[in-house]
Amino acid sequence: MSFPYTLTRVGVVMTPEPGNAQEAEGVLNPGSGRGPDGELYLLPRMVATGNVSRVGLARVIVEDGVPASVERQGIVLEPDRGWERGVDNAGVEDPRVTWIAELGLHVMTYVAYGPLGPRSALATSPDLREWTRLGPVLFEYDDALDMDLNLFHNKDTVFFPEAVVGPDGVRSFAVLHRPMWDLGEIRPGQGVRVPAGIDDERQSIWISFVHTDDVAKDIRSLTYWRGHRMLAAPEYPFEAVKIGGGPAPRRVPEGWLMLHHGVTGVIRNAMEQQQNVNYAAGGMILDGDEPWRVLARTETPLLAAETDDERSGIVPNVIFPTAIEEIGAETYVFYGMADSKIGAARLDRSDSRASQRSHFRSTDRK
Repeated sequence: MSFPYTLTRVGVVMTPEPGNAQEAEGVLNPGSGRGPDGELYLLPRMVATGNVSRVGLARVIVEDGVPASVERQGIVLEPDRGWERGVDNAGVEDPRVTWIAELGLHVMTYVAYGPLGPRSALATSPDLREWTRLGPVLFEYDDALDMDLNLFHNKDTVFFPEAVVGPDGVRSFAVLHRPMWDLGEIRPGQGVRVPAGIDDERQSIWISFVHTDDVAKDIRSLTYWRGHRMLAAPEYPFEAVKIGGGPAPRRVPEGWLMLHHGVTGVIRNAMEQQQNVNYAAGGMILDGDEPWRVLARTETPLLAAETDDERSGIVPNVIFPTAIEEIGAETYVFYGMADSKIGAARLDRSDSRASQRSHFRSTDRK
């Protein structure tokens, strides 16, 4: 199967507000969702001086059917819990938000930047405004992997919007995540460790599962993940260093559409000390019934850093897709631009890969 989707830029949707100390180091990598009022909202990562991140809420303003700007509506999550704060670091970062209709809740996965570094954590909300933390994620031990995934930093987590029958035959909510195998970040000298049967030490996309019956009994079971397996490793040149998941996977005629980012360049370590890196957006089609099987993927980026807003910022040369929403008859992907701003691109279905490369039709639409 070929990958039949393209992305076309439509413009910048959100830029840091002048004089707003909570956005001094950028607005980026948003979650998204529809509120009870039917309005579309972004939940941007807002970075204050000192690299302290909060999650905000902003209503999307649409002009001529296209997301054009936002109206800020405050902060919904701050790093005010002990496990979200270290001695000299703190943050609730890179939210992904999935509406799970079966639960009647928006489920936010985010990075808690706490005492031992980045951990995946969860919160839920009925309305995008009031969030209940469920706590950090816990990984069930799997003897076949001969490794405790709780030892590792983990990022880029996001739930599927619908339950599936997992590999164990049990109806489950599926979730994507990206373990980071360098234990030397936590305890110097331990080096890189990978589970049994894994030969590629690069950071890759994994999939785990939560039994729906457990969640029906206790919503906090959403934080207990099992059945871990690697979904996809870096394969093509634009993914040479690592890959990570993007927005919540989306049902399409071919199965599940999963957007991701691929990274090239030089990274000194996975604690975000980077130089000469390039993040680009790619995509995969996962099997509709068995989403742990990849049916197709992009060999080249759907979107690579080309505009000034994507090439120049806190971290240059970054396109980081994190949200996907319908506006009218169109579908739009929201993405971080150079860790500084938020852009949007239209998602189209096309059998022609020649249309994948495109350019801004307008400049900053803020």
